[in-house]
Amino acid sequence: MEMRKVLAEELSKLMAQNKNIVLIDADLAKPNGVAGLKEKYPDRAMDIGIAEQNMACVAAGMSSYGFIPFISTFTPFATRRICDQVAISCAYAKQNVKIIGTDPGISAEFNGGTHMSMEDIGVLRSIPEIVIFEPTDNIQLKKALPQIINHPGVVYIRAFRKELEDVFNENSDFDLFKASKIQDGNDISIFCSGIMVQETMQANKILKEKGINADIINIHTIKPIDRKTVVESAKKTGVVLTAENHNIIGGLKSAVSEVLIEEFPVKLAAIGVNDRFGQVGRMPYLKEVYKMRAEDIVESVMQLLS
Repeated sequence: MEMRKVLAEELSKLMAQNKNIVLIDADLAKPNGVAGLKEKYPDRAMDIGIAEQNMACVAAGMSSYGFIPFISTFTPFATRRICDQVAISCAYAKQNVKIIGTDPGISAEFNGGTHMSMEDIGVLRSIPEIVIFEPTDNIQLKKALPQIINHPGVVYIRAFRKELEDVFNENSDFDLFKASKIQDGNDISIFCSGIMVQETMQANKILKEKGINADIINIHTIKPIDRKTVVESAKKTGVVLTAENHNIIGGLKSAVSEVLIEEFPVKLAAIGVNDRFGQVGRMPYLKEVYKMRAEDIVESVMQLLS
């Protein structure tokens, strides 16, 4: 099922349980899959129009009255366009605002470079006290939402809109603030997030054929990062690769590097967007252009281990 449909279904259940939860969107309810919530909760699901900065301020105001507002729009509009409002009206004011940004990185596809947020994690990661979560699949999203609602403060959900193959299952343990181990290994640590988890799993099939056992860890919460798990894995393997759908400056690579340079420096390489803007194209084409395919992961692993 598409992640946006799961998002809408889970929000609907949570809104039924908690009358303080409200949804505010900026003229993108239909593309983001949450249009049906307006019919079900007409007093708690509202469209601000194409006025994202105002949307963030309305959410901050509602939070000050005890509501738990979710704001929803495409990722670039949920981060760089409303950065000041998120920093001051939401985070600095210690409001309980949840931000949903959809179509992160290259997943914006035909919306092109203006809608491709290669920098959104870096933008928000530099603002104090913001939690940044990127679900790997629908199962993680379902398990995370109740924890996000119970966590006071600003949380940014960086959500893919369309269908993704599940990596985890319903019985998988999930803790918003603890990384998820996918596979134990001793040869190299691969820390991956978002759509790059599925790509890493494809690469892992090739690596196994080459006799390489990777320690694969999904960093679903980039801030605050699970420092303990990162360090333990790096100490075990001594070599690290990060894989993310984001600029390799400011995102997962930067977060992992900051931890390791302080606690256990190792050889490290990164898969992701190498400081470039986005462009129009289908995902397979864009993964090839930005060297984010399973084959690119394998090549990087072989170079590191050589």
